Amino acid sequence: MKETGRVIKVSGPLIVAGGMADSKMYDVVRVGEQRLIGEIIELRGDKASIQVYEETQGIGPGDAVYSTGAPLSVELAPGLIESIFDGIQRPLTILHSVSGDRITRGIDVKSLDREKKWKFHPVANKGDKLQAGDQLGYVQENDIIRHKIMVPAGSGGEVIDIYEGEFTIEQTIAKIKLDIGEIKELSMLQKWPVRKGRPYKEKLPPSEPMVTGQRVIDTFFPIARGGVAAVPGPFGSGKTVVQHQLAKWADADIIVYVGCGERGNEMTDVLNEFPRLADPKTGQPLMKRTVLIANTSDMPVAAREASIYTGITIAEYFRDMGYNVAIMADSTSRWAEALREMSGRLEEMPGEEGYPAYLSSRLAEFYERAGIVKVLGSGEQTGSITAIGAVSPPGGDLSEPVSQATLRIVKVFWGLSAQLAYRRHFPAVDWLQSYSLYADKLQKWYADNIGQEWNALRQKAMAILQEEAVLEEIVRLVGMDALSPKDRLTMETAKAIREDYLHQNAFHEIDTYSSLIKQLKMLSLIMKQYEYMYEALQKQVDIEDIIDIKAREKVGRSKYVKEDDLGTFDAIEQELKQEISALTE
Repeated sequence: MKETGRVIKVSGPLIVAGGMADSKMYDVVRVGEQRLIGEIIELRGDKASIQVYEETQGIGPGDAVYSTGAPLSVELAPGLIESIFDGIQRPLTILHSVSGDRITRGIDVKSLDREKKWKFHPVANKGDKLQAGDQLGYVQENDIIRHKIMVPAGSGGEVIDIYEGEFTIEQTIAKIKLDIGEIKELSMLQKWPVRKGRPYKEKLPPSEPMVTGQRVIDTFFPIARGGVAAVPGPFGSGKTVVQHQLAKWADADIIVYVGCGERGNEMTDVLNEFPRLADPKTGQPLMKRTVLIANTSDMPVAAREASIYTGITIAEYFRDMGYNVAIMADSTSRWAEALREMSGRLEEMPGEEGYPAYLSSRLAEFYERAGIVKVLGSGEQTGSITAIGAVSPPGGDLSEPVSQATLRIVKVFWGLSAQLAYRRHFPAVDWLQSYSLYADKLQKWYADNIGQEWNALRQKAMAILQEEAVLEEIVRLVGMDALSPKDRLTMETAKAIREDYLHQNAFHEIDTYSSLIKQLKMLSLIMKQYEYMYEALQKQVDIEDIIDIKAREKVGRSKYVKEDDLGTFDAIEQELKQEISALTE
């Protein structure tokens, strides 16, 4: 690494250096004697503006700047799963062992372990003609994840040699004669620039849901596999818990969780919980299919921007293996604040509320890297990335620029309500405000795989909730007694949908997750209850007698029925039917 320039100006995390005429945009540099890591974000003549990912205290004019000549990249190889990195892919466990609780400035450690040996199992053979993206072999990274070792982009050709055994990630595992005639040695380690999307053959339209086990999401506002969603909400409305629930229970092979500018104790909760929680699909700890990127609120602001790109690049790497990946970004508002701060220090013309004019395009760049794709290689394999970003609008104001820019890009909006949160209704997803543009496209999948009645039940339940919102205005003005018996029944049914179905306890052993079959049986039971009650009402049974039946309590507690005991729902329905029939005799 040679000296390429000298510091002229220091403005917080922004440094201006002169003598940088040979540099390129987004080159990684080291600044000063402590070799603080930074990235070039603007070039004017021979002057470069550098955003430094560490505290710049003690840096002054005249300090040397050293260029690496390469863009900010991530290391991709066995060892990613179960790891926790900071925003620029430094392993926090290694940093802690080297420098203690506080990261030493300028510390330089490798992202992945260079000493550990992994058992490599080849699947390609000598003489095979391979394309970029074809599988050379695999490493069994843990009990769940088979880490596929692929031919890197631009390295297709004939396999000259391939080896079996234990190797470090830097040792040669295969030799390939490239199409241009050159022989190239391949190891398990790949590097990829974080700001550049990894290539694929073709992007496909989403056609099936990513099941989350959260009833309000799966039933009313589903997200497609390969889709994008936003979770905006004010402080205290449960954004982080929703993100945690999705990370825990979403039907994805790999989870990449990016804590971008969030409180450190929230990342600590994830670290403490995930190793203890059993994955419902495998029974293994959830941490065994998770990569964590922690860039907490007390870390340097510039690294927040890098953390989002680091996360999505790691997600693309696992997507290219054919896995379904879910990436949680908590929260993109903190990332946008970092953009705003750096833009202000660059003295760029501010846009709305001081955010840079390119805010929308940067958000779009991130979300557009999600999707379901045909991956590179000679087969027809697909992989997907589902992106879910939390948005933290100041004061819960959804008209602010980050929320509005995000809503123009995403297709699912889970709007969290402070009012519901204050009433202790969690998840506090507002069913009147939220929407999913995937719901119509997924109707056929639900009908074919879960039940023909799913879509009709969903529409009836939503109609009752919307009718309740209208009736609430009347109740507020003149009281419940002014309603007709039919309207009273609608209000009671809406209450059952809200409190028994949509309310879900994230910390209850059984209620924390509901399969789609259980969701169908629960919603069907509530709607059957409505039908039986309505029939009784038409036979002139008093509304108070109908409301007081004992079986209603069992309907309300059906959320606590275990997944292997779903026959209970039929028994409750029979009891309900008999009790209401007794009223009409």
